[in-house]
Amino acid sequence: MKRYAFLLTLSFLMGFITQSSAQISDGKETAVLNHIAVYVTDLNRSTSFYEKLLHLHQIEEPFKDGKHVWFSLGAAGQLHLIQGAKQTTVHDKNEHLCFSVASIADFIKVLDLEKIDYANWAGTAKAPTLRVDGIKQIYFQDPDGHWLEVNDDFRSK
Repeated sequence: MKRYAFLLTLSFLMGFITQSSAQISDGKETAVLNHIAVYVTDLNRSTSFYEKLLHLHQIEEPFKDGKHVWFSLGAAGQLHLIQGAKQTTVHDKNEHLCFSVASIADFIKVLDLEKIDYANWAGTAKAPTLRVDGIKQIYFQDPDGHWLEVNDDFRSK
């Protein structure tokens, strides 16, 4: 029984040490993502878009000035929408936020219902990209023209 307790304790400690060392690179602690800030022209419209489409949950924000909405992204951090952009601007698709869903087909049905245009990486409308690793992905834009990717990569979740 003592041997079993010892092995269990040893396993726990090894797991803890492995997890702790995963945050260290070349003897230095690696940075972790805290938040992504997106500058928007209409805070209410953008808030509704991200809540309705991606089911993001608002969290408390400290400013309480009506110019900020914060969403939780779980362990990935937070998404901060900030009111104040004077106009929508052209953004390159290479600069995008990416979210994963369980079913790309189900997500596409929502986009179709909401009449939101989407395409694959090459730009073919209403067609997902099938990556070489088997992940399906689509691209579309938020109300301010920021690019979003949605894929079905739940392997690491």
